[in-house]
Amino acid sequence: MHKKTVIFDLDGTLLDTLADLAYAGNAVLAEYGFPEHPVDKYKYFVGDGMRVLIERIVPSTCTLEEINTCCAAFNRIYGECWDRSTTLYSGVQDMLKRLTNEGVRLAILSNKPHQFTTACVKRFFPQQRFDLVFGQRDDVKKKPDPAGALEIAEKLGVQPSECVYVGDTAVDMQTGKSAGMFTVGVLWGFRTLRELQENKADLIVHHPMEIVDHVICAG
Repeated sequence: MHKKTVIFDLDGTLLDTLADLAYAGNAVLAEYGFPEHPVDKYKYFVGDGMRVLIERIVPSTCTLEEINTCCAAFNRIYGECWDRSTTLYSGVQDMLKRLTNEGVRLAILSNKPHQFTTACVKRFFPQQRFDLVFGQRDDVKKKPDPAGALEIAEKLGVQPSECVYVGDTAVDMQTGKSAGMFTVGVLWGFRTLRELQENKADLIVHHPMEIVDHVICAG
């Protein structure tokens, strides 16, 4: 099932960003006197973009103006702490290197704001080449809309059926499915096996090198 292109989610797939996201979220809540949340709760707050994250963590009584203010505060605080605790998941670097050596083209599509997505890639993957890196952009619908994934396929000159979409959440599986791509769910990220199964992941893996086996080997 040799594929030409692999598109990765970022948070919970390539990078464990949870601690920094939770720190920034809780710092915003503390700044405005709102109740904070345990770090593990952020596994279900993140994944749908920064604004949705804020809407999920603030009290339901917050006004639109308060949400906008909290979004601005999150951008400021996360901009100061985004790389303090973030790390690569074990095996990710070797997996990316092997795919590159096998001639597979690599891309990233995240719902993290574009400026933070590109900063993370530059900081944590300085030697790794990605053909395209897209975070959430104002002019492109965010995942699970397939627009970003289809844009990557078009720009790289491949058919969606020649692409693999790799992620750790329902949103990722829905994105890949909607784009007509083969979907791989990873179990080292933020969500559960059940969530990936319910969203019909074509393949579920426990370790990054399993992705290599299924992308470059016939099967």
